Amino acid sequence: MDKAQQDALKKAAGIEAAKLIEDGMIAGLGTGSTVKFLVDELGRRHQEEGLEFTGVTTSRRTQAQAESYGIKIVDIDDVDHIDVTIDGADEVDKNFNGIKGGGAAPAVGRRSWPPTPTRSCGSWTNPRWWTPSAKFPLPVEVIPFGAGHVIKKFEERGYKPVLRLDAEGKEVRTDENNFVVDLHLERIDHPQELAEDLINTVGVVEHGLFLNMVDKVIVGDPNGPRVMTNANK
Repeated sequence: MDKAQQDALKKAAGIEAAKLIEDGMIAGLGTGSTVKFLVDELGRRHQEEGLEFTGVTTSRRTQAQAESYGIKIVDIDDVDHIDVTIDGADEVDKNFNGIKGGGAAPAVGRRSWPPTPTRSCGSWTNPRWWTPSAKFPLPVEVIPFGAGHVIKKFEERGYKPVLRLDAEGKEVRTDENNFVVDLHLERIDHPQELAEDLINTVGVVEHGLFLNMVDKVIVGDPNGPRVMTNANK
């Protein structure tokens, strides 16, 4: 599948996901290529249909895109709840657990969000299912100070860490100016235990595992977006 076909599926998934946001809602808006199409559709609805909602974003680029359409964006500390959160993922398993962070925004702010949003939705185009094979590297956000020690610990645990670099060979930085370390695990047999180990490692800010968080998955399909509901939520 070429990029044009992928983008067409992502756009369709983003448009479908935008239907979850209604007037008066407070919506969490994630980061990524599919979310970009989501925000484009929300911007269209805001300008052409008068949709009014408040957004909370996980990255500055999503914030800038939304504000360019006139969408109201506020800081997470300025809201007491979020009605629906929409984000993308790189891989997802049959239990609706996902991996995200290929775009260097591994769930920024996820842990500080209200713990009981009404709904959360992943808008994912042709996700690679891992059960338990994980072909996509798992990103971990690490503070620069002492990053070498964190990488060494990951090596000792067999996580196969690689510091993410850009085309010029410089460290990729998150919005919070931290590093991204990609773990080339290939298999994730116990995602919950892995998540606990990572987040309890000194120097780790966040990881790209989304566990027990998603209510719906929207998958781009040539025959139209497919909406799947988590029966366990």
